[in-house]
This record gives sequence, C-alpha cells and structure tokens, in this order.
Amino acid sequence: MKVMVTGGAGFIGSHVVDKLLKRGIRVFVFDLAAVRHRCASNGAEFIPGSILDLESLQAAMSGMDAVFHLAAIADVKDVFQDPHYSEMINVRGTINVLEAARRAKVSRVIYGSTTWVYSEASGSVVDEETPLNPPSHLYTATKLAAEYYCRAYDKLYGVETTILRFGIPYGPRARPAAVIPILVSKALKGEPLTIAGDGSQFRQFVYVEDLAEGNVLALKPVAAHKTYNLDGREKITIRQIAETIERLLGRVEIKYVEGRPGDFAGKEVVSRRAKEELGWEPKTTFEAGVRAYVEWQRQQDQGRAEAWARLDAALGVEKPG
Repeated sequence: MKVMVTGGAGFIGSHVVDKLLKRGIRVFVFDLAAVRHRCASNGAEFIPGSILDLESLQAAMSGMDAVFHLAAIADVKDVFQDPHYSEMINVRGTINVLEAARRAKVSRVIYGSTTWVYSEASGSVVDEETPLNPPSHLYTATKLAAEYYCRAYDKLYGVETTILRFGIPYGPRARPAAVIPILVSKALKGEPLTIAGDGSQFRQFVYVEDLAEGNVLALKPVAAHKTYNLDGREKITIRQIAETIERLLGRVEIKYVEGRPGDFAGKEVVSRRAKEELGWEPKTTFEAGVRAYVEWQRQQDQGRAEAWARLDAALGVEKPG
C-alpha cells in the first residue's frame, strides 16, 4: 500500500508517518520541510512541495492508494495574524489536495480537522451529529470550509473522504507556542506559570501518539464517507496542567491573573463513534503524556547545549570564569 501524508514533517504528521511505517506501509511525505521532525523509522520518502501547487500535488499522488491531508496553519494565533495566507493554506490548499486526488484517482483522502468546529454549537456535550453554528473565528471558518469541500468531492466526484476532528494534541515534537510547551518551558527555566482567571476552563487534550493511531485506523473501509471525533477522555483544567507540571518538575510558582473576557470554558467532545467503528480510544493518561513531553524537551535542550559546546570547542571559545 502506498500512502502520502501532506504535512508529514510536522507535529501530528510525523507521528502518523511513524505509525504507518511500523505497519509496513510505504509512506511518502509531501511537505515544505524535510527534516523538521524526522520520522522514527526514517523509512519515508520525501517529496518537497507546496499544497498550493496543484500540478505538483497531482504528480506526487500518482499511484497512491490514500492521502492523509494534515498540512495546515494549525495555530489559532497565526490564523488571526495572517488570515489571507491562512485561508490559502487551509481552504485553497485543501481543495487542491482533493482535486489532485480526483485527477490521480486516489481511493481515499483523510482530512485532519478540529474539534474547534463545535465552539459555537449549543449544549455542553457534543458529538459528530451535533448541529454546527456559524463560526466566530477565522481558524474555525477555514477548517469548516475544508470539511464541506471534502463532503462535496465525496458526493460529486466519488473521492472517498474521511474527516477526523482532532482534540488538542500534545506530546513530543509539539509546537513551542502550544499551551503545554509554553508552561513546561517556563517551569524548566524557573519562571512562574501564569493562569488567566481561576483556571477552571477545561480542554480534552489527546496524546499525539494516540491521535496518530486514530488516523491510521481511519484507513479502514468502514470510515469512508464518515466523520469522527478523536479527542481525549479526561477533562483537564488549565489549573490541572500547571499542577501536573509542578508534580513532575518540582516546586513551581503558579500565578493567577485576571481572566480574559469571553474565554472559552470548554465543551465535552464525545468520541464514541471512533471507538465503536474503528476500535480507537485514547490510552495515555494526561500525566503520562506530559511526562513524555518533558523528557523529550529535556533531551532537545541537552542536545542543543552539547551542539553549542562542540562549536565553542571547535572555535576555541573559553567558558567565562
């Protein structure tokens, strides 16, 4: 089986590539960056390119059985700061992937969406059948538009699509700007952890390796034409994140500041369909996942320090007395 992963050098994509390789699947990474996150088995083949280039996408998809479309502007702040470019990547990039798949006769496209699509939905508990209301954030708007494109290509052109709505991922290789990396970085530097409001706002974080496993299971025939939530089981408050980091790293100062107006309190996202149809459920506890991230981050910091030390030695730079 031959599978292509757009954004396969990124945080989630690299873990999906690792899982595919371990199953003996031939994997092609389509991304702008070849080594941002090297896959564990180093067995993927790299195809440099942009999802804004339809012709390159079509050529890269030739002979593929399935495509995981994970390339995106995933940081909400980045979307807010540059909405035009974000629309190009998240919306036009997605229709390019779908059109290339149609032309190349790819059997399945698996699209990485987000549970942010439920932000404006009514009720505190949501699942895949929950009616969605118009989005108030540009990030959500781009992801919903891409979902609708997937459904349209499925119905109009017979491109089998599967939509996966990811919870908030965390774990090794996470983006430095995400909430857990930010707090861990501060704790490792001995800086206080700042919490807006009383810290009762909650999210359902999903460990990235569990999330990657859910992506691979979405290759099952039953997943064609379907939408699945892939979210964590635990409701974790912002206060619990800080307290977990404190338990793992020792005494850390936790500061509470005035809450932000209109801060999203959180919704309970149900992933029952993924369990019943795909046999997927998250296995990693939040604390175990944070511990794995802390260990990975420490290794990264140590590796950088050793690299600088080797450079200093090569240049004959003496450490200050």
